[in-house]
Amino acid sequence: MDYGKMTVDEIKNGYKYEKEQDAYVCNHCGQVFNAGQIFQIDGGFFMAESAVIKHIRQIHSGNLTQLLHSESKYNTLTQNQRDLLAMFYSKMSDKDMAKKLNVTEATIRRQRFTFREKAKQAKFYLAMYELAFEDEPATAEQIIPIHNNAIYVDDRYLITEDEKQHIIKTFFSTTHPLVLKSFSSKEKKKVVILGKIAEQFEYGKKYSEQEVNEILRPIYEDYMTIRRYLIMYGFMERTKDGRQYWLTN
Repeated sequence: MDYGKMTVDEIKNGYKYEKEQDAYVCNHCGQVFNAGQIFQIDGGFFMAESAVIKHIRQIHSGNLTQLLHSESKYNTLTQNQRDLLAMFYSKMSDKDMAKKLNVTEATIRRQRFTFREKAKQAKFYLAMYELAFEDEPATAEQIIPIHNNAIYVDDRYLITEDEKQHIIKTFFSTTHPLVLKSFSSKEKKKVVILGKIAEQFEYGKKYSEQEVNEILRPIYEDYMTIRRYLIMYGFMERTKDGRQYWLTN
């Protein structure tokens, strides 16, 4: 899931409302809860938004747990910081936290203060950023978003919308159906090509290797190379035994 495209509330809640679908969608697994539908969970009956909230608590052990363990490039917390936030969330006393971490209670209080100040700094920065860019018109010169689980975040992702469309037109003989003429050795072009191919998969769905091959084979003759690069560049993940593949969050 691309957290960079979500609002703060959507990230904090763990789900978003899709207006076109009239549904609530879990950020972590993509499960859809259609508005107006009643969902039965643990013997109780829930409307869509209540159901997705309960789903996140039950299936994903709560939204904070998922965020703390997220491998998103935006999660820059150290393991120690993640552990501390989890303990603060659990409402563990300063005394018990200090004992568990073998530090003083003053250290725990100082960490809480540091988190609070960083949050204030982040809000101040966000306010300035939104003021600077909120009315910026969409242009062909804008840099396209980086997918959330990008492995190599460097200059290869400095791609404008105009460049992206040019690469797609150059390397694909047709986009409906999607057919790749050649797989470029240039890094920027690889990113665009792989991103376009990744759109052929459904978020939240698990695929067998055979199913992945069946989708990729009509797109490009050397589909095994494409499959490998989708994993290498973080567009998809797979189990260690290679039996299941899925789009990254």
